Amino acid sequence: MKNKLLLLLIFLFICNCVGTASRGIFGTGVSVAFDPRTVGTQIDDSIMHKNLVTRLAKKEKTYLLSVNTKVLDGRIFITGKVDNPEEKLHITKLAWETKGVRSVRNDLKIKENFNFKQSAKDLLITSQLRTALIFNKKIKATNFQIDTYKKKIYVYGIAITQEERKEVINEAKQILDVEDIIASILLVEDLRIQKN
Repeated sequence: MKNKLLLLLIFLFICNCVGTASRGIFGTGVSVAFDPRTVGTQIDDSIMHKNLVTRLAKKEKTYLLSVNTKVLDGRIFITGKVDNPEEKLHITKLAWETKGVRSVRNDLKIKENFNFKQSAKDLLITSQLRTALIFNKKIKATNFQIDTYKKKIYVYGIAITQEERKEVINEAKQILDVEDIIASILLVEDLRIQKN
């Protein structure tokens, strides 16, 4: 009985570890198993991301909810909403001060009055594009993240080929009511270090 209990605990521990490692433990939202970056680059990006998020939270706790950051191959992408232009500039400065950063793309917007209808529409657009990417066999959907703000789609990720990148953008163009698509999609060949 004692051995069975021990085996059960070991089995549960192994199952939990495997599930976590294959679903993006490094915080980039890209599945580790399909991510074309090396594990070292994924860890570096994760450390940069955690460092930036911590510094943003120290500056203003509300940034945890209103500002989204992503790090891919040393490149920082920022979306969300802030109260004024000074905050936007300060967040950009914090991002550039992150050790190891190669570039910063700041797509922060200045807050306006909350509009439930607009927020629901943005959520619908994001859901439609996410579904389209999942069902498109030419796209590894786990390698892409989507944010939508005021009918503008922001797509972040790593494409294996130029064709995959074009396919993601084409899927975004098919969504109704989309006003603009801002694609920050890196190609595997653009990464500093790639998996063999």
